[in-house]
Amino acid sequence: MATPKKVFIFDDNAEILELCTIILEDAGYEIKTSSTSNDIIDQVTAYIPDLIFMDNWLPDVGGIDATRELKRHENLKHIPVIYFSANNDVKSLAEQAGADGYLSKPFDIEELEKIVSKHL
Repeated sequence: MATPKKVFIFDDNAEILELCTIILEDAGYEIKTSSTSNDIIDQVTAYIPDLIFMDNWLPDVGGIDATRELKRHENLKHIPVIYFSANNDVKSLAEQAGADGYLSKPFDIEELEKIVSKHL
């Protein structure tokens, strides 16, 4: 059996983390979550996910800076980052951050699954 694909979700909203975990684990993915993007390189290096969801509003280091840091990192820049926000401007935030895609909140389950399978 193939190893499940790994998804790392950064969001400071516990309900969103829980919801995404349930949906994606049901779909057969392995999930790790974090409520902060501090030490983003260390966090991601320790897990090496196949896909990252990055919330815009994170304490201390925001989603844009965290995504840029990942995209500058030689060993991590190939990992797709999906920008994740309730902000109306999520598309342009994702572009500023250098993310590979975006998902507006609130999202429906189908949208979440579609974007995950598109990038994995």
